[in-house]
Amino acid sequence: MFKDEPLKLWIPERENFLREFIRLEGRGDAMLYQTCQGLPGCPNEAVIRCRDCEGLQLYCQGCTVVQHIATPLHVMEIWMGTHFQRISLHDLGLRVQLGHPPGVKCCKPASAFDDDFTVLEINGIHSVALDFCNCATAQTHDIQLLRARWYPATTTNPRTAATFRLLDHFQMYTFESKGSAFEYYQSLSRLTDNTGTRQPKDRYESFLRMSRQHRHLTSLLRAGRGHDPSGILGTKEGELAILCPACPQPGRNLPQDWENAPPNVKWLYGLFLAIDANFRLCRRNKSSDQADPGLSNGWSYFVERTGFKEVLDASSGQLQEKSSCTGHHAVNLADTKNARGMAATGVGAIVCARHNLTRPSAVGDLQKGEKYVNMDYLFFSTLQHASDVRVLNVSYDIACQWSKHLWTRMSRYPSRIHLQPNNKVFTFVVPKFHLPAHILSCQTTYSLNLIKGMARTDGEAIERGWSNINPIATSTREMGPGSRRDILDDHFGDWNWRKVCNLGPLLLRKLKEAIPERDQHIFDLRDFEEAIPPASLTAWQVMITEWEQDRSKPNPFESEASVATQASVRLELSQLEGQQLSLGVDTSLHPDISPSVLVAVGIDLESQQRRLAIDSTNTGAHATDNQLSLLQQRTNGLRRRIEQWVQIQMLYMPCVARLRSDTPDMPNLPEEPVHCIKLWMPSAVANMGMTCDINLYNIEWKLRRAQAHDALQELRKHLRLKRHLTSFKRVWIRGQRAHTRSRAVIDTVQLKIDAAATKYRTAWAALDSLSVKLSKLTWQVEFPKLNNDDIRGMTEAQAGGEGETEGRRLVSVSWIWKQHHGAGEEELSTAMRVEWCKARARANRWAEEVDLVQEEMRRVLTYFDWQGRWWDERAVARVDFAVQENEALIAYASRQANIRCSMRTHCLSLWSVVPGLLAQSATSYTT
Repeated sequence: MFKDEPLKLWIPERENFLREFIRLEGRGDAMLYQTCQGLPGCPNEAVIRCRDCEGLQLYCQGCTVVQHIATPLHVMEIWMGTHFQRISLHDLGLRVQLGHPPGVKCCKPASAFDDDFTVLEINGIHSVALDFCNCATAQTHDIQLLRARWYPATTTNPRTAATFRLLDHFQMYTFESKGSAFEYYQSLSRLTDNTGTRQPKDRYESFLRMSRQHRHLTSLLRAGRGHDPSGILGTKEGELAILCPACPQPGRNLPQDWENAPPNVKWLYGLFLAIDANFRLCRRNKSSDQADPGLSNGWSYFVERTGFKEVLDASSGQLQEKSSCTGHHAVNLADTKNARGMAATGVGAIVCARHNLTRPSAVGDLQKGEKYVNMDYLFFSTLQHASDVRVLNVSYDIACQWSKHLWTRMSRYPSRIHLQPNNKVFTFVVPKFHLPAHILSCQTTYSLNLIKGMARTDGEAIERGWSNINPIATSTREMGPGSRRDILDDHFGDWNWRKVCNLGPLLLRKLKEAIPERDQHIFDLRDFEEAIPPASLTAWQVMITEWEQDRSKPNPFESEASVATQASVRLELSQLEGQQLSLGVDTSLHPDISPSVLVAVGIDLESQQRRLAIDSTNTGAHATDNQLSLLQQRTNGLRRRIEQWVQIQMLYMPCVARLRSDTPDMPNLPEEPVHCIKLWMPSAVANMGMTCDINLYNIEWKLRRAQAHDALQELRKHLRLKRHLTSFKRVWIRGQRAHTRSRAVIDTVQLKIDAAATKYRTAWAALDSLSVKLSKLTWQVEFPKLNNDDIRGMTEAQAGGEGETEGRRLVSVSWIWKQHHGAGEEELSTAMRVEWCKARARANRWAEEVDLVQEEMRRVLTYFDWQGRWWDERAVARVDFAVQENEALIAYASRQANIRCSMRTHCLSLWSVVPGLLAQSATSYTT
């Protein structure tokens, strides 16, 4: 079926469209006229047309020149008798007079550069005949060009200029496409001549210089520096940066009494920061700051170079402390990263973690990896622009290491970037995506999901921002230091502005997501708490409240009891064998496979058999050849691994040979499916009344206990997920299509529940057989038998209670959610406490998100109000200009104030649905 109906309708019309394209190459209807239709009564022949004007009417040379006095850069075509040929207005005799209105000649024109003046415009590179004004009141040549909206390439005797329209177009082109200046200039060159026969003069270097200056002046203008009496040189560090309206800014968008807010409200006025390094934005060792200085050194997003370099030089001999967490390359390799041929190996940056705007004075070069000194300086520098904020939440993928001696390191740096940490509350966290790579204690101590006041911040905003800036790395890598900083500053500024413009729909989208999630998680939490004894619930509430107030107290999210996993048991067995070998004791009968490895591999083969059996059963009658091929490859591979394992098993368990020989060998029968092959593990041998090495029994016992623990963990995890999906489907899913999709997801989770239950039952059966041989009498206290009724969510009733009303429903918590290591039946396990803490944290984080997004909406509206008033004040702040400039100052400031007013009105319009969204949420909650 044709997807694009208009395209389908166009295809039969191609012949007509092509005919019209051809018609445009001739004179068309103009060939019917004998004389020019330009000026009244013009008797001349019409042979010239303009490609840039609307329509393709032909005129004579004189009429064409008169009509284009105000548009001297239009491209002309002249009829040569057989075809049109490009010609410039300069060739037709048009002269451009600066310093006077169009058509008015100067009494003393200065036309020394007639044929040498080049103007870059979107439609090409033009040579123009230019007359500068030479009157007594005339401005300098560069000023005359600027007043014509042509940007001069130099201030002395300019011979090249670019139109403001071109410079604006090029800037937007690089923002959106990240294309290079060379590619853009080559496009202009080809638009001028695409045959190579009339190549324009090379003005590439001039174009680079003009575009860089234009970007810098634009940033100064938009920051209001032209309205400030102190002028450009009065610009302070970070003043050209575009700030985030939704982040807390005392004196601009916070309430008057925000500093005296009660403790349960102060978190709303916290600033969220995210720190990271980007090694794609490197720079080769080319040029120098003396040859290529930056235009806005420290005024925007990059830190001021001189002070930064002094701190780096003073810290050059200090070695970075190694990580005590999982091997973080960012920490451990900071002193060893190869930087050959590189002046900068990348950049470090800090953004607001909630809205992903680059912070002022928050970007700096890295010289040799992600060293603490670089990131420290950026952190302390950008916080000089938020010195009044009291609550700071800092996200960094190595926060667990970087934050350890932060204040000690601060004392080594210049006092101008020092903070007063005593009157602030700092919370250091690790971004959610990076957290699983940390050790277990870090995963609870630095988790954004568990700490109060974090809402639903994920800390990964800065990673998403890199995807926007990375495409420009190819061109900035080859630039000099000043050019690179200026270009990156410009791109960071555009990124910030786009984020500001998108705050309306962004915050509304966040709120629409947060309200139903909050209600659902609060509902789940309350449902959960109904099954918890009041005494236990009270004790847990006290524990988690104390931890939230003082993080040095015991962490309720950590389990005191360490449950053995299969991986930890395998490590323990390997270490034990290593100790025996060091003492000269070797129980292995194979050079590569020890007894513990034999049993562990056997358990793995069992798991693979179970998975293969499920996949074989689920393969439909209409499976594709590719699916069948992959399944057969898995089958063949598993069969070969089992055969190799069986050969080594005979060394350790000779009795298995007799069990296998008892199996009748009937060649006419089909080959036994690989997932049905009996492996005859030690537990299975014991179940047959036979014996093997007691050491193998002990090894399998340890591994099966760990397998049972793993299976219960998986079972609980998937039951929690199914519970949430089912509740969400019941409350929020509407429509047949959505129901079908959600049902498919729930069915997939159910398959994982069944697999975990089968895994536990397999381990339990093995433990049951081994317990007799090893005289284990109380093992079922730890591992009860798993019945179908036991496989249910923590607050689900047993089968048979469906007819009870909600008010009379009796909920009995399944033993899988309890701990039975000698504890009484009524005492809930540590795992259950941790699960309740996490359920409470989820509900609280979503509730905080609802409150925080509303606060951010209020801050955005207040900030736009403040900024509008600020521009109104700027309109009359400067009185040293002439009357024309004063009018322009007021006009620009008024336009900027009007833009903020329009943005505020737009946000108000978008957010008018918020009261209705909140009213629809009938759930009342407490945190």
